[in-house]
Amino acid sequence: MRLNLEAEGYKIVHIAHGNDVLDEIRRGLYDLALMDIMLPGIDGLTLCKKIRAEGITTPILFVTARDQQDEKIEGLLAGGDDYITKPFEIKELLVRIQAIFRRVAWLAAEDAGKTYSFDNRSIDFQSLEATTPNGKFSLTRKECMILKYLIERSGETVSRDQLLDAVWGYDVYPTNRTVDNFIVRLRKIFEDDPAQPVYIKTVRGIGYRFMRSPADSDPRTR
Repeated sequence: MRLNLEAEGYKIVHIAHGNDVLDEIRRGLYDLALMDIMLPGIDGLTLCKKIRAEGITTPILFVTARDQQDEKIEGLLAGGDDYITKPFEIKELLVRIQAIFRRVAWLAAEDAGKTYSFDNRSIDFQSLEATTPNGKFSLTRKECMILKYLIERSGETVSRDQLLDAVWGYDVYPTNRTVDNFIVRLRKIFEDDPAQPVYIKTVRGIGYRFMRSPADSDPRTR
């Protein structure tokens, strides 16, 4: 994998032990981390959570033999940007890497150094942080991407398939649980009562709708 990526023009640093990864990532020199989950020392999921807890936004692509759907979702919720399972073709890996870079650029476009504010809440798409009446929260890049896509279409109904296509870009996940899990987490951050959402509404049988304020809510949604 290293030889193939170097042949494509990438500069690679290989770290064999999980205990050494965090210190290296802290240096801030990398555009992307390809991380196995089953690492010696500290496993990849724990590492990812530690990296995100420190506010480090370096994209992380999990490369692993663990291919269960719940494990994929766990990796993404931990702050991973994507997940590829062994065995795979190098062409697929290259497509995944390029897709991550495109989405990082999309998230930053026109939002660098700016925040989006609504109803005493704000999202900083550069630092991946949210401020609400309940405090400040660190968001994953995927959470920010979902929010950005919904915000760009405020008041419109967005299907789960649209979100999967916009945020992940290909049909990798066989169910819509990936999106639903992220929505649950976002509601816990932005809603006063996650069980009765007023900003990220469910449109039954279709998808979700972002509303800037409770006054904009449609009674047909929840």
